[in-house]
Amino acid sequence: STQFVVNDIGGLIGWDSRMFMLMGVDKAIMPDTNIPELVFAMFQGKFAIITPALIAGAFAERVRFRGYCVFIALWSLLIYNPLAHWIWGGGFLTGKAIDFAGGTVIHISAGVAGLVAAIYLGPRRGYPKSAMHPNNLVMTLMGAGLLWVGWFGFNAGSAGAANGNAGMAMLVTHLSAATASLVWMFIEWKKTGKPGLVGIVTGTIAGLATITPASGAVGPMGAIVIGACAGLVCYFACGFVKEKLGVDDSLDVAAVHGVGGIMGTLLVSYLGQTGILGGQGISQHGENGPYFTWSEQLSVQAQGCLAAIALSVVATFVIVKLVSVLTNGIRISEDDETKGLDQVEHGENGYTLN
Repeated sequence: STQFVVNDIGGLIGWDSRMFMLMGVDKAIMPDTNIPELVFAMFQGKFAIITPALIAGAFAERVRFRGYCVFIALWSLLIYNPLAHWIWGGGFLTGKAIDFAGGTVIHISAGVAGLVAAIYLGPRRGYPKSAMHPNNLVMTLMGAGLLWVGWFGFNAGSAGAANGNAGMAMLVTHLSAATASLVWMFIEWKKTGKPGLVGIVTGTIAGLATITPASGAVGPMGAIVIGACAGLVCYFACGFVKEKLGVDDSLDVAAVHGVGGIMGTLLVSYLGQTGILGGQGISQHGENGPYFTWSEQLSVQAQGCLAAIALSVVATFVIVKLVSVLTNGIRISEDDETKGLDQVEHGENGYTLN
């Protein structure tokens, strides 16, 4: 991804007066991508809005709506925007770290932020003794299917063109998701005696998140390896977060998106090399700078992971504390939690029996 950045302060903050409130964005074709600038702006906006939505999955059913509104505004401004600049917009890791479609910028940052927020807010009432089953498995499956198809827009679209690179990104995205779904299913089948739908679709999301940073560099076999790692590692990461750490991460954001994002960001340094299981190579570094060996690339990828983790941990904690003060408590009361946020916060019911 590319941005027009006029001023870059220490590789940390970018500023271009043309972009303020999109006043300088027009229908002109961007010379480096051959797509309209308006289209690129909308595409980048899609990445920006999905990230705080992922975070919400970690503390679902516990946060006041007004607090969440303030939280996502501050989080987007103070965490997402700097990270996007560091990796994609001309910052200190641009042109070095490989993150084709948001492994560090989106999934690591969201996973870490979700974990911090869930720890700070505490568990839902009755957790972990009270069973908290999914409300509607049909809707769960439909939502996962929409995500699977929509992910092609994220990953293939990051090629910035309808070409072979976009086609390969779409293929490896699909292979990783399918592989992770099967691996998760078989593990759960072995452990519980039954292959569950929730487990299958959770594996799907793990495979999608893990392939995201690598989707522009790995080949089909590499994608299968990444998907298998996603299904295996993220499955046990879910148990670690909930059982060992005792954190009520409602939708396993930390284990699926955070761990998956880290894993994909690191694995691309090897699996993305030309000749490694069909890897597409990391030739962009040969065009504008030194060509990294896989070990050198691994070091750069680790820097990207650590940068995303450090910023997200510190800034998320500060933001949650600040929002709690500004909104007179971001955490809902036990009585309101029992009544349900649909009714208490919005005056509506998610399901109405006539």
